[in-house]
Parts: sequence; structure tokens; C-alpha cells
Amino acid sequence: MGKYTREELEQALAIYNKAVELASETGDWSPWAELFTEDADYIEHAYGDFKGREAIRQWIVNVMAPFPHMTFPQDWVAFDEENGAILFQCQNRLEHPTDSDGAPFEFPNWTRLTYAGNGKFSCEEDIYNPARDGNRVVGGWLKAGGKFVCPPQVDMAYLAKSKS
Repeated sequence: MGKYTREELEQALAIYNKAVELASETGDWSPWAELFTEDADYIEHAYGDFKGREAIRQWIVNVMAPFPHMTFPQDWVAFDEENGAILFQCQNRLEHPTDSDGAPFEFPNWTRLTYAGNGKFSCEEDIYNPARDGNRVVGGWLKAGGKFVCPPQVDMAYLAKSKS
């Protein structure tokens, strides 16, 4: 038997999804960071790895600052009771900025969450290709009339390295 039951993992995902939804609606991602343990790891293949809740908070607040409203609908979810993990594929989605019936601008992301108990997570890993997909999708959204709330605040890790 695993560390956590399927029911516990499903409840943890519901807490996570509610926090993501609230952050997306309000633009305040700081409370979402509260889902992580103080020493959590966040593995982000494009932006770098972050150690600890406060580093995660600083990154997510800054990386999401330009976007007025991004959602993350899940296409599928898998629960790994043996390892206390939740895996899902979601879409990083920006609704069409000028046409309410227009197709959204989105790209897929695979996420692995490691549950630590008590509604907290000790690790999140996001697997996607924002250099290819993000630039294309966000560029299309901007071309269709989307507008940043502020200029981008964070460079992708590989871009920052190439600038030095």
C-alpha cells in the first residue's frame, strides 16, 4: 500500500485546482505558493529549478504577472498512490482576446506533483516546451489583440544564459 490513498490524492488535487483557479481569476499567485512545503522543489525545465516555497512564490508571481487571465484545464489525470504522486496533462490557455467564440490560444504541459500530506506538495515538475510552444501561442494571442498587463518579468533560463 502506498503512502497516501487515492482519495487523499484526489482531495489534494482538488485543493491544488481550486488554488490555481483562484490565482488565475485574481492574478494573485502568491497564495498558490502556499500549497508547497517550505523546502519544496519546483523543477521547471525552461525557467530553472526553484528550492523552497519563497523561491517558488517569487518565480510564479513574476512569471504570471504579464498575463491578465491564463487557465490550465486538465485533459487527463493519473494518481500514483505508491509514490504519492499526481500526474496530469493540462493546457496553458489564453482565451481569444477579441472573439468570444474564437479558439483559445493554448499548448500542452505535463505536470507531476508529489504530495507531502496536509494539503501540501513537496515537489512539482512541469514538462513542456515553452521556447517552441509558448512563443508561438503567446505570439498568436498578442497578434489577435491580446495585451500584457505589464512587460514580461522573467527570462527563460536558457535565454538568460545566452545573454551572458
